[in-house]
Amino acid sequence: MALTEPQAPSHIDTANRKNLALLIQLRWIAVLGQVVTIAVVHFGLRITLPLAPMAMVLGALLALNALSHVWLRQHLQISSQALFSALLLDVAALTVQLYFSGGATNPFTALYLLQIALAAVLLPGRGAWLIVVVTCVAFVALIGINQPLAVRPPTSLLRLHILGMFVCFLLGAVLLVVFISRMSRNLQERDTYLVELKRRASEEDHIVRLGLLASGAAHELGTPLASVSVILGDWRRMPEISQHPEMLQELLEMQAAIRRCKSILSGILMSAGEARGEAPVVTSLHRFLDEIARDWSDGRPAGTLQYHAGSGALGEDMKIVSDPAIKQVVTNLLDNAFEVSPGWIRLNAERRGDMLRIEVMDLGPGFTPAMLENFGKPYNSTKDRRGAGLGLFLVVNVIRKLGGSVSAHNREPGGATVTVELPLAALAYREKDRG
Repeated sequence: MALTEPQAPSHIDTANRKNLALLIQLRWIAVLGQVVTIAVVHFGLRITLPLAPMAMVLGALLALNALSHVWLRQHLQISSQALFSALLLDVAALTVQLYFSGGATNPFTALYLLQIALAAVLLPGRGAWLIVVVTCVAFVALIGINQPLAVRPPTSLLRLHILGMFVCFLLGAVLLVVFISRMSRNLQERDTYLVELKRRASEEDHIVRLGLLASGAAHELGTPLASVSVILGDWRRMPEISQHPEMLQELLEMQAAIRRCKSILSGILMSAGEARGEAPVVTSLHRFLDEIARDWSDGRPAGTLQYHAGSGALGEDMKIVSDPAIKQVVTNLLDNAFEVSPGWIRLNAERRGDMLRIEVMDLGPGFTPAMLENFGKPYNSTKDRRGAGLGLFLVVNVIRKLGGSVSAHNREPGGATVTVELPLAALAYREKDRG
């Protein structure tokens, strides 16, 4: 069973999608603001404006927004070029409206700064500077190319200009705070995701090295274990031992330990993909979990493991592929619990919808706050020995690769609980698994 992780959409593209959606919202506000401003100036202040061409610009913005909505739904990936184009179209629409309403004398030319601020947040350096150049060229062009406003009496022009500057300042300040903060939050989420990707890549590289080391060690240990097994078999037939019950019993225990070592090494090689040519082992969910509990309990004091599962908790049995990686995960958790709580361990297994939930409880000292905060990271352990903490690190990554999750918390009476949640689809047997 391959440990593959579904490809998630890029958070860079996700941030760009959110920001393009914010630009579309800003354009709706701009259209509404222009409608109100034109109505107040033309009908309230009785300053004649060319309503027909200005209405055509507003209609073009409405059509552009409608098309942008459709385009945004059909494209999962949004590039920086798309954001640049959207800002460029907004600059063009603002320039045309300013041309019909006094050009550079219109106090709403300050809205160019809003477009520059958006470009500085959303675009890479070259794109932001291009918006700066375009707005500067448009401003300079509006000085000599425009349709002047007919204001009567002329002495009221300064008062209207100051009033317009205040309205423009207020509008720009509000929009900057609202939209820039939201866009910055989208970009921060993207940066956080990139940091997480880098951390995961480092962890996966660590896992690959550990896997190569484990596979090599398994091969190297196979030969001496086989030699020891042969020697023990010869000793068993020797009269000095076969006729001595105590020595014979110890020899049988040694042979059982050798068989367990061989089984562990076979599991390591299978998990590393060295047994792909063999047919998958098909079992049932109930039998798979029962075997894990039984195999772990062998050779340990009776009553140590309290195993609670069954048809009531697991529901209807289902056919699954016996995955050695999952078995090793649960075994690793039980081994960790046994180190701190050798007298009592509880293993719970239950089915919740389409998820399998496995809990391992112990009566040990529990996790420290630092361990809980860094749970699943390598070398995060209170054990004073080299390599401590790698077990939980591998557990978390194996389960994550299968689409599940691992969490831990301390129990109120004392001890700790580690919970594994795994999609049953990751274990389910399919006919194509035959090949």
